[in-house]
Amino acid sequence: MKQLFILFCCSFFYSFSQKATTNYIDFQVFRGNIYKHRNDISHLISGHPDGFLLSYNWKTNGSKEWHQVYNYPDYGISYHYIDFKNKYLGVNHAIGVHYNFYFLNRNLMFRISQGIGITSNPYDKETNNKNNAFGTKIMDNAYLLLQYNKENIIDRIGLQAGFMLTHFSNGRIKSPNSGINTIAFNVGLNYNFNEKQEFLVDSLPLSASYKESIKYNIAFRTGVSEGPVPHLGQRQFYHVGLYADKRIGRKSAVQFGTDIFFSRYLEDYIKFVSGAFPKEHESYTDANTDYKRIGLFVGHELFINKLSIEMQLGYYIYKPFDYESDSYQRVGMKYYLSQKVFTGIGLKTHGGRAEALEATLGIRL
Repeated sequence: MKQLFILFCCSFFYSFSQKATTNYIDFQVFRGNIYKHRNDISHLISGHPDGFLLSYNWKTNGSKEWHQVYNYPDYGISYHYIDFKNKYLGVNHAIGVHYNFYFLNRNLMFRISQGIGITSNPYDKETNNKNNAFGTKIMDNAYLLLQYNKENIIDRIGLQAGFMLTHFSNGRIKSPNSGINTIAFNVGLNYNFNEKQEFLVDSLPLSASYKESIKYNIAFRTGVSEGPVPHLGQRQFYHVGLYADKRIGRKSAVQFGTDIFFSRYLEDYIKFVSGAFPKEHESYTDANTDYKRIGLFVGHELFINKLSIEMQLGYYIYKPFDYESDSYQRVGMKYYLSQKVFTGIGLKTHGGRAEALEATLGIRL
């Protein structure tokens, strides 16, 4: 996971390289509630989590075409600390990279961040077996901000306030992994290191049409995962995606395709279930049940520069083993190494439950 995050960060900052521009920092505090997405985390909700967020941001200036297309967004790096007010969960630290997008005359800011987190109290069979949320010390972290943002109210000091949604889980790299989602109110200050940003407007030639013929994609996704019962063991998985996409403008493409899932941890879990329950029990499954699954999905890809954000919604059409829901979701980021080759990282989920953290390599023809 650490290697994937380092690779993603390098790609992220390389894709944003530009001439010197305005920089600023923001510091925010937050307080909120853990969202109960599963009944088995009730014992982990014992107070109101709180913490702080510190970010360093670079403003875009319009020198590149995508700056103007996306209304001059920011990009940056952030650190946040959260105390869950629960003896089993302890505290988490996270560092990540982010985009800030602006709306309503730049008074409304939306941030999306992806990073890596560390927990003080991971699951331990002997000393902390009540923590069924975090099965590993290092895990994935993502957060969203929706804020009122006003800069330079007093000299270079501004105000921002709004709502935050933060998610911690290890993507089922190791069980247990119920994950924790926190919804919080946040407020803070920002400080600009430079004078007010001057944006370049209409300084670039009109872009050519981004409408394309249908493109065909092959995506190979892999990683390690473990069944929902601790200590079954981590297994390699292989997910193959075959899909077509149609670009409908500068920003968007729609997708339709199929996924084939070779999730070897399910093979172990099927054997566990077959031995754990008698044949007459409703949860019993034959040990020879096929662990493979096939799904159909629709998706959307948001193109920024060489980076893009991908979201997909799928439905299993072949799933012999009755496991999780019949629908699945995927959200991730892609980086185009060339016009035809891409890499990326994504999270496959069933509702609020993560199943797999996927490293991706693919071609688009």
